[in-house]
Amino acid sequence: MTATPPDFDADFFRSALGRFATGVTIITAETCDDRRPVGLTISSFNSVSLQPPMVLWSLSNTASSLRHFLQAERYVIHVLAATQLHLAKRFAHGPQAARFAGLALQRAPGGTLMLDDPECAAWFECCNLTQHEAGDHLIFIGQVERCQRNFNQPLVYHAGDFDLTPSTEPLSND
Repeated sequence: MTATPPDFDADFFRSALGRFATGVTIITAETCDDRRPVGLTISSFNSVSLQPPMVLWSLSNTASSLRHFLQAERYVIHVLAATQLHLAKRFAHGPQAARFAGLALQRAPGGTLMLDDPECAAWFECCNLTQHEAGDHLIFIGQVERCQRNFNQPLVYHAGDFDLTPSTEPLSND
């Protein structure tokens, strides 16, 4: 079967996709050559399979960190809580070293570098199982080896912003 060309432009497509609210994650790993931390904010995260436990996320073919994630044996996906907007913004742009400056890090049970932040709504330590080319992105499929969760409200991304993020301000009784 051959797909017909789209009847819309990229801006319209992005806007339409923005109507779907997603969670916000930070993916962390280490460079293979000198074990420097590498990480980025991703909203393209989803479950794939329960048996075996598998998840997916995607990364632009032009991302500067692409080669590091292709080479990484493992990575950790951190599902951010509503109170972690500052981390989502920090890991979305700028040099890798600046993203990690002053942050506490630890090792997941399998030894993979991760954020040392108990506020994360969940985290998944994954084996970098496979990648698939898809247009201008690469889809990463990870087999989950370990995970943890709590009941913090997740950070939500919608319509190109964090506009549906639950408020962390106390509600007024007025």
